[in-house]
Amino acid sequence: MKKLLIISPYFPPVNGADMQRIRMSLPYFAANGWDAEVIMVDEQYADLPADYLLLQSIPEQIRIYKVKALKKSITSKLGLGSIALRSLWFYRQKIKELLKTQSYDLIYFSTTQFPVCILGAYFKKRYGIAYVIDMQDPWFSDYYEDKPKAQRPPKYWFSYRLNKYLEPIAMNSVDGIISVSDNYISDLKNRYPLIKHIPSATITFGAFKPDMQIAEQNKNAFPNLLDSNYTNVVYIGRGGADMHPAITPLFKALKAVLDNGNETLKSLRFYFIGTSYAPNGQGKPSISPLARQLGVAESVIEITDRISYYHTLITLQQADALFIPGSDDPKYTASKIYPYLLTPKPLLAIFNKASSVINIMKEYGVKQVYDYETVTEANISAFFSSLTNGSPEPPQYHAGAVDKYSARQMTINQCKLFDSATGGKN
Repeated sequence: MKKLLIISPYFPPVNGADMQRIRMSLPYFAANGWDAEVIMVDEQYADLPADYLLLQSIPEQIRIYKVKALKKSITSKLGLGSIALRSLWFYRQKIKELLKTQSYDLIYFSTTQFPVCILGAYFKKRYGIAYVIDMQDPWFSDYYEDKPKAQRPPKYWFSYRLNKYLEPIAMNSVDGIISVSDNYISDLKNRYPLIKHIPSATITFGAFKPDMQIAEQNKNAFPNLLDSNYTNVVYIGRGGADMHPAITPLFKALKAVLDNGNETLKSLRFYFIGTSYAPNGQGKPSISPLARQLGVAESVIEITDRISYYHTLITLQQADALFIPGSDDPKYTASKIYPYLLTPKPLLAIFNKASSVINIMKEYGVKQVYDYETVTEANISAFFSSLTNGSPEPPQYHAGAVDKYSARQMTINQCKLFDSATGGKN
């Protein structure tokens, strides 16, 4: 059995999106020859909410270490709030401590808190340990360079320059790359010729059925956000101007059918929940202004506050239908699609034509998945009609795709990459 040390600053009970791959993979690592341990940042130092139900999905035998971090209340005065920067020194010390008594075959960085990944180069140089980085998002990117200042993330000037400096430290000696997007891998290999021939694999997040059971068992713990007097179409996830190209066709089609006097469609309500990363109560709407602009504000409800993971799953189950918009970034892949696909509800998805999500959904057998350049009013109106003309039949997904994109299979794919990155040694 080979030993795997996983670095994931956000980890249960902290509800961080970037820990989901690891959380869903932990039950399957051992069956594929890897004994996994995790180092996380102690939840008391995290700046994200806790969801203690997440702990129910973690196998009891998994060893989890916790490290400290500088308090955000102090470092934010210097403009440094990132948990990666606040915990970097503590991670270094903890890994050094573990290496005094234990031997690991691989260090696996699975996080979007990318600055911690520079430790991979340090420990490889000092101890000869191979490391793999999971690129769930781009690290250094010029995507926002031509965007208006209002659309750029907070502290963009600083993070852009920091990322440009740190990324090559980690990437020039990495032993393997996992990514949710082919484009992320090709960009990195073009940018860093030294890693052109290292093992790499595009592995999406997987569908994890046990989560649906946990959500169902605890459904009474969560308030119902939907109005049962309407037919509710739900999207839960971040908003932003980059989502507007995918959402605009929906709103335009809705406006057109309402203007044509279709009274039955007044029963539809479109919910956009958890659209802001800002602390609860401080989020700025990014979807409802578009709805007002396109004349469908009465049919659209935006809740900027984020909700817990299992509250999300319950709300998806309570919906009458689901909608998933994609970013205008062609490299964007929505890991959130799998909870939607585990929920047997009518589904409409609109993405950039270059997104891998479209092909994945077609493999599943999703019938109403489109790109925002070619989707028509008739396509969307047909979706509306299916919701208002009786009870739509639940989708029947292809068994082959369900298995192919399961968390179990995605873990098998990760372990194959680990074996390649370590030279296949036992």
